[in-house]
Amino acid sequence: MNSNFINRATKIIIDIMFFGSILCTIAVPFLTRFIGGFYGYDTRSSIIFAAMLFVSGAASVYILFNMRQMFKTLVGNNPFVIKNADCLRRIAAACVVIVAVYAIKCVLLFTWASVVIAIVFAVGALFCLVLKDLFKQAVSYKEENDWTV
Repeated sequence: MNSNFINRATKIIIDIMFFGSILCTIAVPFLTRFIGGFYGYDTRSSIIFAAMLFVSGAASVYILFNMRQMFKTLVGNNPFVIKNADCLRRIAAACVVIVAVYAIKCVLLFTWASVVIAIVFAVGALFCLVLKDLFKQAVSYKEENDWTV
């Protein structure tokens, strides 16, 4: 497969997910009221679900925004810049926010899906932190190499 095709396809997918997550996050208060009434949830549960979904949706939008920023440097053939390490740190922080939201949800209303989501985003946060350090080291090597040439 052509690398250019993969880059374009990935950019389109990230953009669709970014703008779709913005729309979904904005729609959360309206949809939870409708769905809560449909399933017979009380007002307190609907408010908890709406808050949980809104915060995790906003964190997801932030993750995708940072992924778009990183992808721009990849397309520009300069991925090893300190800006990408900062993006990975911010993505890890957003993952921790999602872990906290679902940990609180597990205390209020336990579901196995919430446990799985919390674990997946905890692993994602750790992965991003390790990758951040890797990018910082690569930037350091790259800058050292640029000075010696």
